[in-house]
Amino acid sequence: MKTISKNKLQRNLVMLLIFGSLIFTAFVGCAGALKNADKPGAMLWGENCGRCHNVRNPKSLNDSEWDVAVLHMRTRANLTADEAEKIVEFLKMAN
Repeated sequence: MKTISKNKLQRNLVMLLIFGSLIFTAFVGCAGALKNADKPGAMLWGENCGRCHNVRNPKSLNDSEWDVAVLHMRTRANLTADEAEKIVEFLKMAN
């Protein structure tokens, strides 16, 4: 019967832990991205717009002004097209 040295066993255990951590991190990251896709526009608006500045009253701009503002902020806030569309829909509905 072949025995595994203590150092080799420890090294294998460390590699297994590292690999497991990477898999777990990837899984949690993907799950978070899926959850973000299900968020309503109001929540996306509050979470994203409020990170950098005070959130405006939806009635402070008209529909076409919100289109321009969200288009501009989409790039700055790194929003997806779907997220930006949900935010604009919320703002127009609340307007």
